[in-house]
Amino acid sequence: MRFDVLTNVEAVEQILMWIEERSRRMVITAGPEFVMMTKRDDELRRIAHVADLVTPDGIGVVWAARRQGVQVAERVTGVELVHQLLRTASDRKQPLRVFMLGATDESLSRALEALHAEYPMHTFAGRNGYFQSEDTAAILAEVEAFSPQVWLVGLGQPRQERFIYNALGKLPGCVAIGVGGSIDVWGGTVKRAPDLVQKLNVEWLYRLVRQPSRFKRQLALPKFAWQVIRRGNTSDN
Repeated sequence: MRFDVLTNVEAVEQILMWIEERSRRMVITAGPEFVMMTKRDDELRRIAHVADLVTPDGIGVVWAARRQGVQVAERVTGVELVHQLLRTASDRKQPLRVFMLGATDESLSRALEALHAEYPMHTFAGRNGYFQSEDTAAILAEVEAFSPQVWLVGLGQPRQERFIYNALGKLPGCVAIGVGGSIDVWGGTVKRAPDLVQKLNVEWLYRLVRQPSRFKRQLALPKFAWQVIRRGNTSDN
C-alpha cells in the first residue's frame, strides 16, 4: 500500500491548493489497522490506491516505512491534520465551509461548538453518523446544499472510505477527509492521550487501557509488525 511522504504542513498546503481549485479530492489517514484491512479486501485496496492523499496515521506505519528505507518525517493524523488546516486557513484570512458527518448528535453538537469557538472565521455544519443506506441520497443533498470546501467524514474505517469513494462524485468540488473518531475527540466525548504519551508514541496503549473494547482491533498491530519484519528479512536474503 502506498503512502504520501508529506509532513503535516505539506499536507495542509496540498489540501489548500485543492480547495482553491474546487476539485474533488479524497484523503485517507491510514494506520496499521487500515493497512491490514486492505490486505484482505480488494475493493478497499483499490479505494486506497485511487485516493488523492494517503497519510501515515500511526507510529507503526512510520516505523514500517523507515524499515523499508522510506524516510517519513512524521505521522499525519486526522485530528492534527484538520486542526493544522483550520489554523493555517485562519492565519491567512481564508474562511472555509466545513461539513462534518459522523458521531452521535450530542458528540457532533459539542464538536461543532468547540471548533467554531476555536476557529470563528470558518463556517461549520454537520449531521450524525447513524443512518441507513436508504438515507444516503438525503444526506448527500444536505451536504450539497451546504456546499462545503472541506467534508469531514467520521464513520470509522473502512465504512467512511467506502462512503466517500461512492459519494464524492455526486457532490460539488470539495476535499473529503476520513477522520474516524476525531469528531468525538473534538467534542470531548473521547479524551486524547496526554502530550507525553503522544511524544513517546504509545498512544495506542493509552487508548487500549481507556477502551478495552479496542483489544480485538489492536490485534492488527502485532500482525502488521510481523509482516513488515518478515518482508524485510525476505528482502535481505
